[in-house]
Amino acid sequence: MMTTTVKLLCLCWCAAVPVWADEPSAESIIAASPGDVVRLPCYGDGQVTPSRTTWSKDGQQLSLGVTLTDTGDPPSSPTRAGRRLDLLEDGSLDFWWVREGDEGVYLCAAQLPGNITWHGRVLLQVASAPANMSMSIVPATLLSNGTLVTYRGSTVSFHCAASSYPSQRLTWIFRGASAGDGSLVSTAETSWLDFRLKDIQADAQGVYSCTANNTVSHQAANKSAQLLVYYVPDRHPECTWLRSQDHTQVLFNCSWPGSYPAPTLRWGEEGARRVFASGVTDSLTVALNRSLLSGGQTVRCTAQHLALAPAQERSCSFLLGKHDMVVWFPLTNCWPRPTEPPYPEGEPLVSAQEGSNVTLACTESTSVPPAATTWRRGLEQVEVVIGTKYFLFEDGPAYWLTIANVSKDDEGVYFCRSENPLGVRELEVYLTVRASSSAFTGAIVGVFIAALIVGWAAVVAKVVYANRHRVCLGGALGRPDNNCGDVLSLVDSDDEQIFQAPVPRLPPPTDAGRTTLVQIHHIPTCEKEDMRMTIRTPEEEDEAREELPDLVTF
Repeated sequence: MMTTTVKLLCLCWCAAVPVWADEPSAESIIAASPGDVVRLPCYGDGQVTPSRTTWSKDGQQLSLGVTLTDTGDPPSSPTRAGRRLDLLEDGSLDFWWVREGDEGVYLCAAQLPGNITWHGRVLLQVASAPANMSMSIVPATLLSNGTLVTYRGSTVSFHCAASSYPSQRLTWIFRGASAGDGSLVSTAETSWLDFRLKDIQADAQGVYSCTANNTVSHQAANKSAQLLVYYVPDRHPECTWLRSQDHTQVLFNCSWPGSYPAPTLRWGEEGARRVFASGVTDSLTVALNRSLLSGGQTVRCTAQHLALAPAQERSCSFLLGKHDMVVWFPLTNCWPRPTEPPYPEGEPLVSAQEGSNVTLACTESTSVPPAATTWRRGLEQVEVVIGTKYFLFEDGPAYWLTIANVSKDDEGVYFCRSENPLGVRELEVYLTVRASSSAFTGAIVGVFIAALIVGWAAVVAKVVYANRHRVCLGGALGRPDNNCGDVLSLVDSDDEQIFQAPVPRLPPPTDAGRTTLVQIHHIPTCEKEDMRMTIRTPEEEDEAREELPDLVTF
């Protein structure tokens, strides 16, 4: 009865499962790593025990305890009587530990009751996951957070290695800000993989990953590192000044954009340990007032960065000079022109008539940085407030103060006050206000004086003209330098004879009945005048008087 039942079961099993007697096909695939415990099944339904089971590998029959059991087993490996393989009752083959080289196709043949042979096929894959993986990026500096740092322009070498059985594929992957989700750098089926980047730039900054993938088990291992590329601009920092709302201060700005990471900027006094301000930024502003500025002082902005050696720090500076008590900043690196204190200019004296409008003018065009200019009144320098009385106008460097309906109360001193961080200067303007009646009085006095001068000139001219012969004669005879002297010409009434001789004093007449007429004539010689005296008879005297009204009779 039992035999019949077993035969029926075998027939049912044979109808359900094909018998691989001639061409067995793969029944199962088992993957393992070196050192794993593996069981290869043959026939194991749990109800029928094969009477005999044989195993073969790659066409060669295994002799249990001989073929796969050899020297070199680990001392701690579990074995049975020094064997690494064991055949179980159900025909399964046990590997107490698997090592490299055990992979292959295993075939089994199990003898079942009823003279039935059962064939099984098992593919054993032995693969080790990638191990001993290493990655290096040189030259690079390791930061405390594990990030690597290199510098722009360097040549950087990337190295990756791993061990995997039976084979592996290594791949370098780069992920950066401009590379999207990832970009393939290089890949190869080898135990190590290297590549180099020459003249590395900022766009090469990102995460570099090396992946090792087992080609059999497809197990993978990964190592990654973030690489930062530090760099600085080739130029020096730029130093400029800014205008402050407080006119006693000047804002010095130091700017050095284009570096990564942000540099450390420091404002300080050269040659001294005094530091005005410092910070990790690419732009630093410091406010300095007059108490911190002095002649011969150098104010310097220094830029420090990890990409620069201590001896290679970049800087810009302002050299403060002093000349005639004027402090200025000569052109240094970036200033467009030397700074100057304010110097307002204008008319110091202004007069106006009472009741009119007057404008006080002031020009300030030399101040660097630009000065704040205001108008003030009185010795107390009270600031002028815009209203119905005062009007302020500004056009570039010109500043005007207009005073409407001027009165005596507006008379006095006004100040055009200009102030910048280098100093304060004032233009003093004095305003004189004239009363309205004084204008008419001045006009009357002016007309009177003009009339008096004209009248006096007329009287003098008339007197001179009436005595012109005396003036002329006196002028002619009174010149001591006259080289051409006066001559006396005597003309007889009967026989006119002219001779020249020095003029003597005339004797008294001896003949009372005979009169001598003496005429003096000026004869121009040597560009001066001659004197000629003519003596005539009484008969000729009347005729001579009519012809010569300027005769002098003795």
